[in-house]
Amino acid sequence: MRAVLSSVGALLVSAAILLAGGGLLSTLIAVRAEIEGFPLFAIGLISSFYFAGFIVGCVYTPRLVKNVGHVRVFAALSSLIGACVLAHVLFIHVPVWIVLRFATGFGFAGLYILIESWINEQAPNEQRGQILSIYRMVDLAAVTAGQFMLTLYDPSDFALFSVVAICVCLAIFPISLSTSKAPIAVTNTSLNLKKLIRTSPLAVMGCFAVGLANGSFWGMAPVFVQMLGHPIVMVSIFMSVVIACGAVLQWPVGFLSDNFGRREILIAMSIGACAGGVFLYLFAPLSANVMLLGGVFYGVFAMQVYGLSAAHANDRAEPDEFVAISGGLLLIYGIGSVIGPSIAPIIMSAFGPSAMFAFTACVHALLAVYAVFRVTQRAAPDESADYVTMPRPRSMALILRTDPRNIIKRKRKPKTPKL
Repeated sequence: MRAVLSSVGALLVSAAILLAGGGLLSTLIAVRAEIEGFPLFAIGLISSFYFAGFIVGCVYTPRLVKNVGHVRVFAALSSLIGACVLAHVLFIHVPVWIVLRFATGFGFAGLYILIESWINEQAPNEQRGQILSIYRMVDLAAVTAGQFMLTLYDPSDFALFSVVAICVCLAIFPISLSTSKAPIAVTNTSLNLKKLIRTSPLAVMGCFAVGLANGSFWGMAPVFVQMLGHPIVMVSIFMSVVIACGAVLQWPVGFLSDNFGRREILIAMSIGACAGGVFLYLFAPLSANVMLLGGVFYGVFAMQVYGLSAAHANDRAEPDEFVAISGGLLLIYGIGSVIGPSIAPIIMSAFGPSAMFAFTACVHALLAVYAVFRVTQRAAPDESADYVTMPRPRSMALILRTDPRNIIKRKRKPKTPKL
């Protein structure tokens, strides 16, 4: 284990710096847009275009890597993101920010793919689960640190954008000097959405619902906290609470789904997320403490739905269908993430900031109803694939390379001894 960690140490350092900057940027964009007086619909649209760029980045990054290699693509995308981040304070206009967020989403998708695929190539099959657990710990710690960096400077100034740009630039340094062998790029994923829907309609609806609800959360939750009249530091605390609580429950929920059934636990998580949304809608305006309690409630349940949906789809997949199914689920999630942040601001404008969580509650309630319907239509598979925890879906590379059956499939065949 020590040898493996030493080989991926530089990659983990780059990932931590990049994730901290990315975590800060996503919250900072929403906060600064509110300060600048952007309409709620415009703020949601800016968030939607980030996810649109992210989808495109997942599709095209492997092609770039195939042409020029991992390190060059990493440096190029980091430069693109750094320029986009600084351009936000030079051109404070909604159309410009939409374009910048699209380009930023494209860049971050590529960087995540590069880092995660690199880590997976360095991790032996028998230790991959442990290495990925360490990576997820780095993920959580870095994103949480990014939320608290929001309090370092005044968001209405340029300094925080400079901090993000510095983080992105510094992330190039460790990975560029790493002596680890560059991984083989994932360059061929054939998507068949019709077959995916036939294989697991519940998984498709689950990933779409996650995109609608959690896409709205990532894009509009900072604005929600600000509109309730709380200071910037409370934005950091609220976002961190939801992220941390969602991550802590990943393993217990995975254990329950392995032993009691994916659909039953998915129904329970959806009902819990619905209740958390209703709680925030009704009581978040009362006080900061009540809002944070609602954040705990929401994070515990809502952040589990994607992993459960993906595991349910994989339970019904043949080994040679894994790439197509996983890529399709990511695409469905991305579509939901584009739509959700566009709908939530309209609801918030009409019914108040807390109405965003009324929207997420409706999404989760409909998912729970549909899951109950699916239970009556088809029996559960006899065997279940191991549950793989994912704090939030982020790149196609990680999803394609962490499923246990994919790990088995990637094991090298023993060499035939020479006579």
